[in-house]
Parts: sequence; structure tokens; C-alpha cells
Amino acid sequence: MALICPDCGNKKNFQVKTLRMHIIEMEGSRVDIADEDPPAVLEVLCDECEAPLQFGELDPVLQREVLLTISAR
Repeated sequence: MALICPDCGNKKNFQVKTLRMHIIEMEGSRVDIADEDPPAVLEVLCDECEAPLQFGELDPVLQREVLLTISAR
């Protein structure tokens, strides 16, 4: 289960561009998060050569690991 750039062979650093929706709730001057969606992956690029990788074609286990990792941050 590895992520490898098909263009340059990079196995270490990748850019994951995401979109995340937050619903906020206002209570007076206080702002709370009422709900937040898990991030949607818009694009995965090699951090070395910026070649695009097809996230949807990756192994489902690797996809889940990436999503869990970026959700935890």
C-alpha cells in the first residue's frame, strides 16, 4: 500500500487539496461549530513535480488512511 508518483517516482511528499464545509452557530458574540463534514479531496499532486495522481483510483484502504489523517488535523 504505497503512494508513488508515476512521473518522478516520489514516494514521500504529496499535496492533498481539500474542501471542508463547516456550519457555525452564533450565540450572542460566541461562535460555535454546529456541524462539519469530512473533507472532500479535490486534488492530489506530487510535491516534487506536481504531477496529478488519481485519488479515486488508489487502493480503498489507502484512500481511507489519507482521509483519516487529514481529518485528524
